[in-house]
Amino acid sequence: MRVALHTRVRADRVAAYEAAHREVPAELTDAIRAAGVTSWAIWRSGTDLFHVIDCADYGRLLGELEKLPVNIAWQARMAQLLDVVHDYSEAGADAGLPVVWELP
Repeated sequence: MRVALHTRVRADRVAAYEAAHREVPAELTDAIRAAGVTSWAIWRSGTDLFHVIDCADYGRLLGELEKLPVNIAWQARMAQLLDVVHDYSEAGADAGLPVVWELP
């Protein structure tokens, strides 16, 4: 499945956000892959961040990462940088952006 998400970085933290993503812990990327993710890309337009995730099951991904210590630490770091954070609650599994159009 493909999931698109929207988050927002704080205007004064853009450089720190980008720097953090140059050093995502291997333990976290390994856990993301183990949870069924085959691709995760983030684009930035100003302070708006758009994530596109290809995964087996987004709800499963959230469930597997939610209590993982390396992800908890990463999310705490991201919370210092973001105005709108990634939602790991049960509602977050339905938080993807709706598809408006795809090239047939």
